[in-house]
Amino acid sequence: MAAQAKQKRITSEIQPEISSLEAKYARFDKFLKGLWKDVYPETATDLHDSITSSAYNALKAEFPLPEGAKVLDIGCGQGVALKHFAADKLDAVGIAIGEDVRICCEKGYNVIEMDLSFLDFEDETFDLVWSRHVLEHSIFPYFSLAETYRVLKPGGILYMEVPAPDTAANHQKNPNHYSVLGRSMWLELIRRVGYSSVRVREIGFNLAAGPDRYWSFIIKKG
Repeated sequence: MAAQAKQKRITSEIQPEISSLEAKYARFDKFLKGLWKDVYPETATDLHDSITSSAYNALKAEFPLPEGAKVLDIGCGQGVALKHFAADKLDAVGIAIGEDVRICCEKGYNVIEMDLSFLDFEDETFDLVWSRHVLEHSIFPYFSLAETYRVLKPGGILYMEVPAPDTAANHQKNPNHYSVLGRSMWLELIRRVGYSSVRVREIGFNLAAGPDRYWSFIIKKG
């Protein structure tokens, strides 16, 4: 009985600290900002330039956008896709973190520093959201996908491309990859967010280390 009373007394003295919402958000923001140290400049490569060009041309052949259509390029790098949007006279804005923002602005693109998951835009703003090799950098891809849905107009298109796990490239080992998910999990998250139409295609190629694979999704907001 004495041991039970002692245990009860010790347990009762351990009380959780109830944080305010502001304190919780501040702690979370500190964690997110700490991850920014893992961000590196997204220099252009022939491979990514070629895949981007092919993907964009296929997309606009099926879903042509008029001049002035509003486009959001999430994680725009140094303008690999922005140059195509500019050539078609689309009203595009890119978001990135760090050095890429400066480089894009020097090229004349409209690019601002913003976290990929907290999109500071009004609901139903964009006709196209371009998200190529971005969502694997999200620590909570379900929320990040929900943000793309929120800012898209009804009938708008999300182009999403992500690397597959467990290929020769070992994308899951990249220091700032946090969500290198399987194809079926991405499809399930896309469905849960509310998108009504999705098509997926595999992009496969060989690296010096061996075979690599990306998944490309064309997603329509119904």
